[in-house]
Amino acid sequence: MSAAALSAEAIAPRLNEILDDCMVLEGPLLPILHAVQAEYGHVPQTALPQIADRLNVTRAEVHGVMSFYHDFRQEPAGAHVVKLCRAEACQAIGANRVAAHAKKALGVEWGGTTKDGTVTLEPVYCLGLCACGPAALVDGQVVGWVDEKKFDAIVGDLK
Repeated sequence: MSAAALSAEAIAPRLNEILDDCMVLEGPLLPILHAVQAEYGHVPQTALPQIADRLNVTRAEVHGVMSFYHDFRQEPAGAHVVKLCRAEACQAIGANRVAAHAKKALGVEWGGTTKDGTVTLEPVYCLGLCACGPAALVDGQVVGWVDEKKFDAIVGDLK
């Protein structure tokens, strides 16, 4: 569902269910944001006032938490998400070169989605694969020893 189609009225019934489910938790904001993103593929801006109201916090506080954590999206991601490790260990063995190639090959910057909606490219800071770097996370699956050729093969398989 596109971000434009998610009016406050359209999401209110399901958002109320999510809020009801999560309000029993201690510190429910993060679980709420995760559940909303799981439901819609991102956290629609139209959901923030309802979340803030239910939690008795400001919309700015909800937005601040959402924007602090890099995994929350304000717009839907592409059909596939490729995250490239940006940590120092991967950078030391070629991650900067792979990142530059990836951005050029896809025609996007960090957080961008290809024009056809196929791939979203995101940075991630350490996947714990330092011995196998440069590393990537492709649709939740870890991939080691990523170079430009392997990146092209990965993206080719996604299309």
